[in-house]
Amino acid sequence: MQYRKLGHTDIDVSVICLGSMTWGEQNTLAQACQQLDYAVAQGVNFIDTAELYPSPMRAETQGRTEQHIGHWLHKRPDRERLVIASKICPAAPYIDYLRGGANCLDRDNVQAAVDASLKRLQTDYIDLYQVHWPERDTNYFGRQDYYHAPEQDGTPIAETLSALAEQVRAGKIRYLGISNETPWGLSEYLRLARAADLPRIVSIQNPYSLLNRTFEIGLAEFAHREQVGLLAYSPLGFGVLSGKYLDDQRPPGARLTLFGAKYKRYVSALAQQCTRRYVTVAREHGLEPAQLALAFVNQRPFVTSSIIGATTMEQLAANIASVAIELDKDVLRRIEDIHRAQPNPCP
Repeated sequence: MQYRKLGHTDIDVSVICLGSMTWGEQNTLAQACQQLDYAVAQGVNFIDTAELYPSPMRAETQGRTEQHIGHWLHKRPDRERLVIASKICPAAPYIDYLRGGANCLDRDNVQAAVDASLKRLQTDYIDLYQVHWPERDTNYFGRQDYYHAPEQDGTPIAETLSALAEQVRAGKIRYLGISNETPWGLSEYLRLARAADLPRIVSIQNPYSLLNRTFEIGLAEFAHREQVGLLAYSPLGFGVLSGKYLDDQRPPGARLTLFGAKYKRYVSALAQQCTRRYVTVAREHGLEPAQLALAFVNQRPFVTSSIIGATTMEQLAANIASVAIELDKDVLRRIEDIHRAQPNPCP
């Protein structure tokens, strides 16, 4: 396994981060524990979750993923070797069940969310606590246009950061991160930290894959200059880049087979066209398509860690093994040719 520093901290995190959003929906507690045991045995020390998981999100299962991790974590003698990351959910009209439907990013909600996650995770502290998405009308979850609507702003970032700082001072959180953020949002978190002597953001968890390289425009420079590394989520585009959905295939039990109606981001005709080209490159160089896609993300200099998810042990083993693959110049050139011809088909 390879390791990289988490932002400006002295924490070393594995280049592969184990994602968990299928645990409690597609995966049972026993399967989640099996995945965790295997990943840690392979050198993975970084585990990512969220108060909303599993996915798809619904009231009946909310928090179950953290509970599964907590069940496993409680039995471990090496908690201090592991880096556990979770997230707080801001206000959203489709999540009216969290904290009585009054969830937002203010002080009371931050405290309640942190305490609830700690209880489910059965731990005294969370290593990395992230804001799941902005509480304002802006570009995330695939939105490309922008219409300035300040009247829809929720809790000010200054209030959120101050509330999170209280949790850091209380010892419940070690470090702070953001997710699904824009360049302006990241710069505002950094500005406020400097101006008010508040904790500095150490990571940003945004989508990044062969099908979505929008992070490179604006945010990649931040990652380098400000030491706010990318935690790349959906590096396989919900499994699309494995090639298993080509020609309208829907394998039994696969995520898009089960929940395709909810997840349209990676299933367009353009996505299929580009995926086919990447799959061809992989196979012509003796690589599995999924490992090509993951190896590309792993090699990017602004990436701290790639968040992988798996529903089977075979998928998990192959995904973790991608860390040993180094793409050569010819493969990278062909990837760039495809990208230039059709950049970001799934932003």
